[in-house]
Amino acid sequence: MTAEKTGGAARKARAPGRERLRIALVSEHASPLAALGGADAGGQNVHVARLAETLAGQGHRVTVYTRRDSPDLPERLPLRHGVDVHHVPAGPPEPVPKDELLPYMGLFGAFLSTQWAAERPDVVHSHFWMSGLATLQAAQERALPFLHTYHALGTVKKRHQGDADTSPGERIPCERAVGAACDRIVATCRDEVTELARMGVSADRVSVVPCGVDPDVFTPTGPVWPRPARRPLLVQVGRLVPRKGAALSIAALARVPGAELIIAGGPAGPALDDDPEAVRLRRLAREAGVADRVHLTGGLPREEIPPLLRAADAVLCPADYEPFGIVPLEAMSCGTPVVATRVGGQCDTVAHRGTGLLVPPRDVEALAAAVRTLLAMPARGRAYGAAGRRRVLSRYSWTRVMHQTEDVYRRVLAARAASPAARPVVVPAVP
Repeated sequence: MTAEKTGGAARKARAPGRERLRIALVSEHASPLAALGGADAGGQNVHVARLAETLAGQGHRVTVYTRRDSPDLPERLPLRHGVDVHHVPAGPPEPVPKDELLPYMGLFGAFLSTQWAAERPDVVHSHFWMSGLATLQAAQERALPFLHTYHALGTVKKRHQGDADTSPGERIPCERAVGAACDRIVATCRDEVTELARMGVSADRVSVVPCGVDPDVFTPTGPVWPRPARRPLLVQVGRLVPRKGAALSIAALARVPGAELIIAGGPAGPALDDDPEAVRLRRLAREAGVADRVHLTGGLPREEIPPLLRAADAVLCPADYEPFGIVPLEAMSCGTPVVATRVGGQCDTVAHRGTGLLVPPRDVEALAAAVRTLLAMPARGRAYGAAGRRRVLSRYSWTRVMHQTEDVYRRVLAARAASPAARPVVVPAVP
């Protein structure tokens, strides 16, 4: 019997209990330490960071494995007590777009396997498809319980982006392989379960646990961002990429006289002026005659986001598609009404005519009409905001999300303990 199997057998009796766990989170491109707002830094970074922190707050020991993208990064760096970030040497120690990382996942997986032979976790949870691929390789070698969260699916991206999709051709087959081989999929919304079923992944292998928000950080009270004018203020926050729909917000603004629009995201400081999407959005604002009412801030520090959301009369989330979407939750937690497209996780989080308004994607007239409705009835907007705060507290706090995730971990461990034979897996070829 191998050392890995011996160690696993020794833990079987205690796996289903409430004891503290050693948890490995794998997030190959989305470091919990990354500055947000860049092309590859967004909701997944927040999700991994907050999940790790809240699990550690419950007494678990968490290690986050992410790719080293700078030669200055130490091998390990504490995120907080109970959480270490381990920088994996896979590929050049420099930023690499996530769609170009697949050739390094074999190295990533080999590193994980070696690391876990020496420091064996009780359970492993990978995030994004390439993390799943690397984790699958290592988890099979070490006979480890393995859960996976996609955060985004290649089928959805391909459907919406078509030829503009830069994902590797191997993405969708690899996503199917990871879904078939892991112990459990942790999906973030109901729409994802439907998409997985279309891919051939049965719904009975999926648990739905949403992303979360910290209601003690995103609060209705506190400092408020200085408004650019004594006018209605609309705010959009997120990565500065076309699918997030900032161009739609600008087009809608031309149909909402007198309102101001702040778009927060993208490179910080002077680098914003050279960002292709920022250049495009400013051009569109000039062509629509609203350049004086559109303000691009670039990426903001996290502590500046709640004051900005609190200042808004409405937060716009007009993405073409959105696997989950954390910004609606952050706005609702701040007591601000949301106007969002009826896509992905936003169908779960935003209660139409309850915490905000949902509109069809890519429909500028519908977006503008929804905004005009909210601005014309401020009492309704305040009621939506208050209801949004209550919805977050009851469903989407990180403490609640952590407990739901922990329960899925323990169900997987109990299933493993009840069935000593390791789940047979087939590892797809990793470059």
